[in-house]
Amino acid sequence: MQVLYQDDLNKQLNPAIADAFIDVRLATDDLRAFCRSLVAGVRRNRHEIDELLRKIADNWKLERMAAIDRNVIRLGTFEILFTETPDRIIINESIELAKRYGAKQSSQFVNGILDRVSNQHGKPEKRAADVAKPTPEKH
Repeated sequence: MQVLYQDDLNKQLNPAIADAFIDVRLATDDLRAFCRSLVAGVRRNRHEIDELLRKIADNWKLERMAAIDRNVIRLGTFEILFTETPDRIIINESIELAKRYGAKQSSQFVNGILDRVSNQHGKPEKRAADVAKPTPEKH
């Protein structure tokens, strides 16, 4: 999220600076690779993500959202759309980021937007599982 925030506010920032930031902040090669894959995915799909968020975020212009909230939401949206991680886990992690880095109401805002993303565009097997929960057998 911090690298995406930097990208958002410093459009001319050299990507090598973000890469060095990742190297300093994360302890293992696996974490660094995971972080780089998320950052690259958001960067690669940012136009599509932003267009979706413009449609979903009723009464909120993307440009008017707090920068932290906007980038937490972008990251969560990318994960919902393009990874295998369950939507609920993504939303919970995004809420925690919003609580840590955002304003007082950020976590509720992030939750509301990502919940809409998940409900409208989330993983089909997750939505189908929620609808078709098995009923207990009667003996």
